Amino acid sequence: MSRDVVIIGAGLIGAMSAMHALREGHRVTLLDPDTPGGEQASSYGNAGWLSSHSVIPPAQPGIWKKVPRYLLDPLGPLAIRWTYLPRATPWLLRYLAAGATHQRIAVIAHALRTLLIDAPALHRALAEQAGVAHLIEQKGLLHVYPSRTEFAAEAHAWDARRAVGVQWRELAADELRAREPALHERYRFGVLVEEAGHCRDPASYVAALVTHARALGATHTRGRASGFRIEGGRLRAVSTDTAEIPCDAAVIAAGARSKSLAAAAGDRVSLESERGYHAMITSPEGSPRTPMMASDASAVATLMEGGLRMAGQVEIASFDAAPNWRRAEILRDHALSMFPALPRDLPAGRVRYWLGRRPSTPDGLPCLGHASASRDIIHAFGHGHVGLVSSARTGRLVAQLLSGRAPEIPLEPFDPRRFG
Repeated sequence: MSRDVVIIGAGLIGAMSAMHALREGHRVTLLDPDTPGGEQASSYGNAGWLSSHSVIPPAQPGIWKKVPRYLLDPLGPLAIRWTYLPRATPWLLRYLAAGATHQRIAVIAHALRTLLIDAPALHRALAEQAGVAHLIEQKGLLHVYPSRTEFAAEAHAWDARRAVGVQWRELAADELRAREPALHERYRFGVLVEEAGHCRDPASYVAALVTHARALGATHTRGRASGFRIEGGRLRAVSTDTAEIPCDAAVIAAGARSKSLAAAAGDRVSLESERGYHAMITSPEGSPRTPMMASDASAVATLMEGGLRMAGQVEIASFDAAPNWRRAEILRDHALSMFPALPRDLPAGRVRYWLGRRPSTPDGLPCLGHASASRDIIHAFGHGHVGLVSSARTGRLVAQLLSGRAPEIPLEPFDPRRFG
């Protein structure tokens, strides 16, 4: 049965959902107030990782002991702004609970693996269809450590990855040096996950996907959704800041702005704007051959089409709070430390900073499934740190739900009502 679908949000999740829905014969309107792939989107400045092994939730056992430090250090890898603490406390308590035991982490890892597996291949196929195959590469992702001791300290996380089928290759100092000659010599151990890949320009990727969706027949409408008109449990229209859009199905894929829309659809979800930063260095003298994460910096280094991108940092603050650009400057400093060929007096004009807002749930699992107020509304948000890598399969799942078909993976772990 063909449906009139309004997809709220023209980011990665919205674009993927539109492409798959169109192929199933649905009529699609993409609703978004901004330009697809613009700087406002969380996908614009992410690390570009297609990390099919990113199955570990953000919290780990014992992390509660570090919360006072997070509150006191505004420049640490994870910071919580004091003024936002009262509002964020319910989310933070769920965050701590999600990673309280290794058993809970194992359950989350299993669920996420079903969503992320084979992601590079899925993205490659979609990128080819959109005419931007060159943006997707699969040459592995690298985790680097000062020594094997630091790797061993993360043994529980890597064991959880192995338990869900993730494989990797260990690199001793000599092999790591041969593979990554620009990397500082203090890194003497590496872990290469060969199944993973990356996107060379997430912003251009999103823009190309939306352009392709429009070529397939989607309508792109500028506007901000504010709610729904539901009669007798059936969706009749999506309300916007200017008018109603008649439809018989809708998808909430509005990223960090999805919480109020979910409430309008009958579901209270635990969703926070988890702010992340990046520093982009143009024409880098030293950079990684393989996208990498440095354990001692909690930062990701990826050579993009526009230069070297250093991404990371987690800041819990309100959506509209002013940026703390020192957090982005720290990422620049990590780049200088990791790649000695970069000049110590790097000109300010060669570095560009950015702030984005991840739509994050406390357990690291997105919200995927039908809304309580009407099964005509589908939740597809809250992907946090795995928005890019998970978007390809999420789009397939959304289309399957729209068509009334059984989803290709179990959706119970992603049920939006789990927070009720």
